[in-house]
Amino acid sequence: MRRSLVFAVVAVLGIPGVALAQEAAKGTGGWVPAFTVLATCFAMAFAAGLCGLGQGRAVAAAVDAMARQPGAAARIQTAMIIGLALIESLAIYTLVIALILLFVKGITFA
Repeated sequence: MRRSLVFAVVAVLGIPGVALAQEAAKGTGGWVPAFTVLATCFAMAFAAGLCGLGQGRAVAAAVDAMARQPGAAARIQTAMIIGLALIESLAIYTLVIALILLFVKGITFA
């Protein structure tokens, strides 16, 4: 069992290096495209997660305020919608920056 585990680890870590050795010789940029993709994916996931948390807290606070003061519900709802649009803009800005990083520099992924 121990030998098969060692063989599996060597296969997983060794075979991609051999497969990508020819591509590194072409001079396509090495690790930069891979790390660019990883960085943009992590940034977009982080921004989307935080936007979801922020929007949830904003809606919860607005509903709580509407329950306490039903007469001000229209003004609270308007402020909540504007706030949600501003929170969502974080994810949109992150997506724009991610697309710029991915496509403007002319990085080839094939």
